[in-house]
Amino acid sequence: MSAGRWGFAFTRRWVGYFAVLVVFAVACGFLSHWQFERREEKVVENARITANYDREPVPIDDALPTLASYDASQEWTPVQLRGEYLVDEQVLARARPFGGYPGFEILTPFRTDDGRVFIVDRGWIPTGSTQDYPDAVPAPPEGPVVVVARLKPSEAQIPGRSAPEGQIATIHLPTFAERLGADRVYTGAYGLLAAESVPAETGSLTPRPELTEGNHLSYAFQWIIFAIIAATGLVLGIRNEYRHRNADDPKVREARRREAERRKRRRPTDSDIEDELLDSVPHER
Repeated sequence: MSAGRWGFAFTRRWVGYFAVLVVFAVACGFLSHWQFERREEKVVENARITANYDREPVPIDDALPTLASYDASQEWTPVQLRGEYLVDEQVLARARPFGGYPGFEILTPFRTDDGRVFIVDRGWIPTGSTQDYPDAVPAPPEGPVVVVARLKPSEAQIPGRSAPEGQIATIHLPTFAERLGADRVYTGAYGLLAAESVPAETGSLTPRPELTEGNHLSYAFQWIIFAIIAATGLVLGIRNEYRHRNADDPKVREARRREAERRKRRRPTDSDIEDELLDSVPHER
């Protein structure tokens, strides 16, 4: 068999197909790697929830020794605070969907007994029925209270996004420090309300997150499979054109003969039976 018989595979057309395959395979590789990374993030997040969510509350001074203290490994850790809410400083974080409905998070500064201020998220409330504002906002308990809240990190500031009076666009804790005019505001983390020693109405409190890895692993393998399918298609395309161009080659004839025998030996498929029935019906001319 002459090597020249494969010369067509180096023509501009097939080289173009190969270039497209390389680009597609690289893209699939990146997307697969991204999905593996997303899965790993979920595994780490699940481990963090499992380790922290049901822990006994620790004093906030132990968990956050400085105002800027916070580590990602502390997310969902329950902390205990003693002090009182700054009722007049309560604001709403807007554009917070929950259960498919638009709404707000109630953010109430809490001043601890030592004078530090910690932001507590007292739950979610829906947008009003006739206006872009809740119909009613639950008030926090007044006077001394013991609060348990689960730590969450400060959100990033969104440039150019504003909010009406009494509302904020994002839970960016340094902005709270500026807003309250205080240098004793916790800026590393805030807390999702878990319990209060004084009964009071709240919004819908954040439920325990589900421990799931999502579909990232299956998506990662799917991208790998797509690359393999594309490569297989290119190889079969080259093979078929080679056989078409070299029909007189003994090895090509032998390969076709073996394929024909395999088709005869295998059990007919529904499609084969349907084709035979159609071929048996006489056609009008």
